[in-house]
This record gives sequence, structure tokens and C-alpha cells, in this order.
Amino acid sequence: MAEFEPIKSLEGLVQAALKQAGTGLPKVAIARSAEGFVLRAGIEAFERGVAEPILIGDMDETQRIADERGMDISRFQHIHVTDDQTAVTEAVRLFRDGEAQLIMKGLVSTATLLKAVLNKQTGVPHAGRILSHISVFESPVDGRLMLMTDPGVNITPSLQRKSDILKNALDVARKLGMQRPRAAILAATEKINYPAMPATLDGDILTKMSKKGEFGDAEVLGPLSLDLAVSKKAAATKQFDSPVAGAADILVTPNIEAGNILYKSLSTLSGCIMAAVVVGSRVPVVVPSRGDSDASKFHSIALASVLAQRSVT
Repeated sequence: MAEFEPIKSLEGLVQAALKQAGTGLPKVAIARSAEGFVLRAGIEAFERGVAEPILIGDMDETQRIADERGMDISRFQHIHVTDDQTAVTEAVRLFRDGEAQLIMKGLVSTATLLKAVLNKQTGVPHAGRILSHISVFESPVDGRLMLMTDPGVNITPSLQRKSDILKNALDVARKLGMQRPRAAILAATEKINYPAMPATLDGDILTKMSKKGEFGDAEVLGPLSLDLAVSKKAAATKQFDSPVAGAADILVTPNIEAGNILYKSLSTLSGCIMAAVVVGSRVPVVVPSRGDSDASKFHSIALASVLAQRSVT
């Protein structure tokens, strides 16, 4: 299995993307580009040597927004389309034809973009893998680079789907240089309370699966409350001893509601920059939230660039 030097910060992620890009920048096809933060992120990615945007969408509106914000987009390839479906189809086509190496969500819904990616005839599915949303951020507790999943794709995942979500997250963690990733399967308590709290039983089963080697070289523990997963002080106070306690690299939430609330709590209340991608297809898809800053969207491009060029198999 390939091993990579650990990436310890979002800036480290950018530097890794720069190192991999060399002199040939990967191109990112942006499906519906008429949005200020998306344009600014694409321009920053180009100016910092991370990726070159291909703008897809209503070019009159895109140009108007760029002019309002003093942004020069004349140097970038652009494709004029006026509806969501054509925009996402064109973005996927560019990847399939080798004209783009990354795909990014602009002013389209995540569902519309992912439906195009998964299309069996014209998309880029990956046999045997599910799609899941993964965010990378610097912990507001101790500054470590952490992952969380799934705040944006899988609504109420079954135990099997949670296992697949965890496998995707572990794959990303290893590509970021985490040699033995520590994953916390989150719930409201660390004690099994079934059937009242099904997530607690799922966490216990996933832990047992890990001990049998289902997830490779990793530490998986659940059910685990959020404070025990991220705070050594909380773990010490509750006398909870585990390699994962207070040191989790990956936070696996029980459903999309919990994941989305945690994601937006980190980004809005804690001010975290969230780099977000959807993995599981042959191309990591950049899918920041509509409310994310240009910084989050830029770092999402950097994350996708790193993941697209690394293999752990």
C-alpha cells in the first residue's frame, strides 16, 4: 500500500497540490460558474498554481459578476450553456474526454451534479463504490487536520452503507498521509442504547468489524460522543481510555442531519474553512456548500487535486 508524507494543515494541502501539479495544471470543470465565490476560488486556484478553471454556464451572467468584483476571467476556457442539466453533462463530458481532471459544483444542486456523475451511459461511476461526502478541516480544539462524513449525500445510511462511508473516509485519510487513521463512529453516547438509539448499535458493530480486519490498518471506535472523540480533557474527565478518544482523525456522523449540523456549526460558529469533496467515483467532485466562503471552495479544489493524483492501492 502506498504511503504519503502526512499533510498537517490546509496550507499543507495546498502545497501538496502544488507539488503534484508541477508545470501542468489540472483543469477543473465548473458546472454553472456564475457565482462570485466560485469564480474567486477558481481564479485563486489558477494564480496559486493548483488548478485551471473551465467555466461552464451563462457567460453573460458570469462576466457580469466577474466585472462587478473586478475579476479577470478572459484567460480561461469557457462554454456557454443556460441550464443546469446541460452544464453538468458538459462538465462530465470534459472529464470523460480527458479535457478536465476535476469537476466542481457551481450554481447547481448537488443532486443534479451527482446524478450526471453516476449516469451509467455518460457518467463516471466507479464499480463497487458508493458516493459519499467528506470534509477536511483544521480542528478548532487543537489545530489537527481532521475529516468528517457524511454531511451531504447519504441521508439515513444503513449499517452496510455506513461501512462503505467509513471505507471511503479511510481511503481519503490515507491519501492525506494518515498511516493508521483513527475513526470515531459518532452517537449521543458511548453506551449502546438500542432500539432507542440505533446509531449506538451501528457504532458497536463497526468497531467489531474493525477488530476483525474489515477496514485494514485503522483504529475504529463507536459509539462515541463528540466530546470524547475530539477532546483529551473530556476523555480524561470521563476516564475513557482509547487510542481514538481525544485523537480522532475521522468523525462519522449517524445521518445527514447530524452531519450537516456539525458541518455548518464548524463553518459558521467556529469559523472553520471546510474543504469538501464527494468521493467514490473515478473523479473526486468538488461540492462545497452554497454558503461556503471562497476560501473553502479554493481549498476544496486543492483537496480534490491531491486526491485525484494519489492512489493507496
